[in-house]
Amino acid sequence: MSNQIYIGVDLGGTNIKVGICDEQGNLLHTYEGPTGAEEGPDAVLGRIAQYVRKIVEDSPYEWEQVAGIGAGLAGFLDIQEGVVKFSPNLQWRNVEAKRTLEALLGKPVKIDNDANVAALGEAWAGAGAGVPNIVCYTLGTGVGGGIIINGKIYQGSNGMAGELGHMAIVPDIEAINCGCGQVGCLETVSSATGIIRMAKEAVERGEHTSLALHENMEAKHVFDAAKSGDEVALRIVNRAAYYLGRSMASISIVLNPKRFVIGGGVSKAGEILFAPIRETFKKYTPEVAAEGVEIVAATLGNDAGVVGAAGLNLR
Repeated sequence: MSNQIYIGVDLGGTNIKVGICDEQGNLLHTYEGPTGAEEGPDAVLGRIAQYVRKIVEDSPYEWEQVAGIGAGLAGFLDIQEGVVKFSPNLQWRNVEAKRTLEALLGKPVKIDNDANVAALGEAWAGAGAGVPNIVCYTLGTGVGGGIIINGKIYQGSNGMAGELGHMAIVPDIEAINCGCGQVGCLETVSSATGIIRMAKEAVERGEHTSLALHENMEAKHVFDAAKSGDEVALRIVNRAAYYLGRSMASISIVLNPKRFVIGGGVSKAGEILFAPIRETFKKYTPEVAAEGVEIVAATLGNDAGVVGAAGLNLR
């Protein structure tokens, strides 16, 4: 076989997912194994190398066909140097991931933020395929983001571009402190954590809502209640959607993307979330900037990270 292949690594706090992609972004094979983060960075990087070699050995491809390896992980990175400055979920500081992996594997390696590589995956082979300029939101425990311009990740001057969850968009009278140290961030209202917080506060205030029936509140409970007509749940969902739509309106004036792609667990709520996002976006975006802009759901799911990481050496 002469075709080149690209390997993506999605490094999580619990598991490492590895995937092989072809030059078109098709995911050909995957493998998943434990991270073992408690053993320290050298052990984890060694395990990544082990998994990368294993997935190639178990596939019909040859090691010589591997053109490059990419890795996505959460944290603050020096992307150019390939150094993990600080990763809270792994407790890494100043880890030379790129240099270590290249020494272990003898192949070119690139690293990037996990939200950036998820955005690249959607741009390459998912909901953003064929669209050169997109902005991706990942709605989960927090709100992550990635900006793709002319098919490439826009990283900014020091790799912090695309931190959409930390746009200070909630007005002071409604704002609360965010984990980043700022006040009024989008993440405080539009993440699963923010939605759960608002639901618990409504229950604690004694508001009449079916949400009071849930001892262990989840964002899904809020969306399900909203779909059933629960007014409190619907208000919470609309608030989360409102600030997402407002943030997109601001981004459209600055970047003018063709498509917004929304992924992560919260995005599975469907039209009860997407419809008010689109309504707010249209209301607050000048017509010329809103014209032809699409707001769609991500399509790659949990594979976005490995596909995007594989694409770091190609796009």
